[in-house]
Amino acid sequence: MSREISTENAPAAIGPYVQAVDLGNMIITSGQIPVDPETGIVADDIAAQTRQSLANVKAIVEAAGLQVGDIVKTTVFVKDLNDFATVNSTYEAFFNQHKANFPARSCVEVARLPKDVKIEIEAIALRR
Repeated sequence: MSREISTENAPAAIGPYVQAVDLGNMIITSGQIPVDPETGIVADDIAAQTRQSLANVKAIVEAAGLQVGDIVKTTVFVKDLNDFATVNSTYEAFFNQHKANFPARSCVEVARLPKDVKIEIEAIALRR
């Protein structure tokens, strides 16, 4: 049985889905776009959007009682793979800042994302 995870520290779902589900030993987040949950604003540049998407994932994982180091898998959706180097360095800095091991990751280019953002990130975290 799963339990819904919800926090005001990440943007509310904009459709018929939840921020994350807690399966007991596993937390699966929905994709997090770079909307600042306090202001509703989306930054213009890809580095800021990457930081915000990761901050939103972090807030949800923490709402489940876990931390960044418990993330074992991410999927990164980018609108333009030409942004990959910037996304990659911003992503690396985020995990280093939290002294967390890097999770497994997939990164794919997509034609379009909700609200025409440049990035969306989803994660899986494990309760150990």
